[in-house]
Amino acid sequence: MSLAVEEFTKATAREDNEEDRNERADALHVSDQMALPSDQAFLQAAISLKNQVVEATWRSFGGRGSVDPTVYSGLTGTAFACLRAYEATGNKDDLLMCAEIVDTCAAVARASKRRHVTFLCGTSGVYAVGAVVAARINDQTKRDMFLDLFHQAWLASGSTERALPIGPEDGGFGMSYELLHGRAGFLWSALFINKHLGEDTVSKDVLMPIVEAVLAGGRAGASDNTACPLVYRWHGTSYWGAAHGLAGILHTLLHFQLTEEGVEDVKGTLRYMMRNRFPHSGNYPLSEGNPKDKLVQWSHGAPGMAITLCKATQVYSDDRDFRDAAIEAGEVVWKNGLVRKVGLADGVCGNAYTFLSLYRLTGESLYIERAKAFAGFLHQYDPAKLVTAGHLRGCDNAYSLFHGLAGTACLWFDVVSPERSRFPGFEL
Repeated sequence: MSLAVEEFTKATAREDNEEDRNERADALHVSDQMALPSDQAFLQAAISLKNQVVEATWRSFGGRGSVDPTVYSGLTGTAFACLRAYEATGNKDDLLMCAEIVDTCAAVARASKRRHVTFLCGTSGVYAVGAVVAARINDQTKRDMFLDLFHQAWLASGSTERALPIGPEDGGFGMSYELLHGRAGFLWSALFINKHLGEDTVSKDVLMPIVEAVLAGGRAGASDNTACPLVYRWHGTSYWGAAHGLAGILHTLLHFQLTEEGVEDVKGTLRYMMRNRFPHSGNYPLSEGNPKDKLVQWSHGAPGMAITLCKATQVYSDDRDFRDAAIEAGEVVWKNGLVRKVGLADGVCGNAYTFLSLYRLTGESLYIERAKAFAGFLHQYDPAKLVTAGHLRGCDNAYSLFHGLAGTACLWFDVVSPERSRFPGFEL
């Protein structure tokens, strides 16, 4: 453990401009004398922080004012943290709290004009979590209601979601392909439901036309780039990261039984990205042709790509190059050190999940130590200090799942049981 802590203090020495320093960890190091918390300390801290998240986002809300119902930045993210707490501790109060919160979020989602039907930023995430929680508390009527709402969102008459399976050009008929707002995000919602409620709860007849549309859209996008089989654009830019680009889309596709052509396209796209990493750092570009090597976070860069490559290794176990590339991407995250932000999307929490994914892939305890080193840095602070010390200052979603402390609680639960760890809203 002492070696891991010693390595953790190392940071890259390259010169950064002012913009880069806002994203990097040039001043955020941990003393090499820092003792990492015990599993029990992480667990107790996770429970306490989950309670503070509930207090800040739910109990203080009291049904007044507007509410963001999403998983990513809103109240369903709090519900997700409660669900993770229940899975870690078996405390049924967390499950009941999750159900109570998601009921309110569903009512808000039904009344809103929110277009997106993705897990993280749309209505389907609310309904997917609702269905899973209802099944856990043995409320069959409510489970079926949430599943019906999920299907209604997909079939919504007169909305862009109705054209979900159609493509292929740059978002096709009003919907993009990426994870946060696009088709990959809807597919992930269905995968989440099927994992927890049964493999064909959301039928393959619904999902496979969307999968084929995603592949067709990528092929059409690659028509002027023969080197890469699949190309997607979000707001005109070909992003590579997990949130808006290739890493997130490919990670979702890897969960489906693809045709031989689809398999070769996915493999070819991954290998194209691997060949076109930054040669000096090994990091992955923000977008196609972007020369700036500055972002090492789940949304953009090596962390999200490492997790996608871990999944590719599991699916294509005979392809050793994916495993090697996953490990190399993990080294990029470790050598980069701590980033300034906290959350899953672009902070320490999201980067820590890289090591948990690599641990499940390799079984090497080194990766647990690294995940705990990142998690241990956050453990030094109480939530108020994280909010005021600059890490969450000015963040409108300081207690949210992807930008704030709900994600930290999930990480602390997961470092205690790394075999069961999953990046919220990304890994299944």
